[in-house]
Amino acid sequence: MKNKGYFLVFLTAVISGFSIFINKFSVSVINPYIFTGLKNIIAAVFLSCLFIFLKDLKVFKTFKVKDWMRLVIIGLIGGSIPFLLFFKGLSLTSAAQGSFLHKTMFLYIAVFAAIFLKERISKGFLIGAVFLLAGSALLLKILPYSFGRGDLFVLLAALLWAAENTLSKYALKNLSGRMVAWGRMFFGSIFIIIFLAATHQAQLALSLNLGQMAWTLITSVLLFGYVITWYSGLKYIPVSKAACILLLGSPITTLLSIVFYGSPISLKGILSIAFTIAGIVLIFCGQYLFKGIKRIIYAGS
Repeated sequence: MKNKGYFLVFLTAVISGFSIFINKFSVSVINPYIFTGLKNIIAAVFLSCLFIFLKDLKVFKTFKVKDWMRLVIIGLIGGSIPFLLFFKGLSLTSAAQGSFLHKTMFLYIAVFAAIFLKERISKGFLIGAVFLLAGSALLLKILPYSFGRGDLFVLLAALLWAAENTLSKYALKNLSGRMVAWGRMFFGSIFIIIFLAATHQAQLALSLNLGQMAWTLITSVLLFGYVITWYSGLKYIPVSKAACILLLGSPITTLLSIVFYGSPISLKGILSIAFTIAGIVLIFCGQYLFKGIKRIIYAGS
């Protein structure tokens, strides 16, 4: 089942790469709060329809109070608050710096997973993490040089998403991947609707034109695919390693820009992709590489 888990999470990374590419256009023409809220609501509707299609609604009858509470918390700290913090933070800091801080999320997931799920942090993971951070810095062509209020909001969002992924991994012991995905989207949507109503922004959804609705629908389908593959894969593999695989989404976005727009790829871009792949290889195969190197050294001596 581990192979299935890794395959599904790899699909998540591919979907993420396409989503980032498309979202660049969407957020430029739609209020980001409205955009996020509608995406979550539509994805939640898709997931609910999936339960009906699979005749799986009876699963809800088996839920205990603690199961509902976990899903509510997952929706709160994964499907609502961090999105609002992230978009607010991006409006106060540079896109590159915000993206870099967001890409450090895999480190927080690894720490939380080590503390609460007893997942092991190996030497290969630590060395691979350095490569992954270097790859992100090269891709974004920036290193954080200051830390303001916007950066704090992005960092808080990343920490909340890391906590949510850790809690989701724990919840997946008893729940299916699509059930956790539904909880994140459904309860997250409710909290975002409450926020939009409280800030008098909900009515803005009625002013969207057909083009904006089309962008929202396309990204909602991608979000639906993202959460289904992510949580279904996460059920079978360590969350710390799954989070690292997601970083492949950035190189995929870069490649899409090259294919569709003929954007030239710089030496930094090539190095970024190489560093990202090298980091993931070290995280997954570092122990075998180190053992092989030791054997060669001992054999030579």
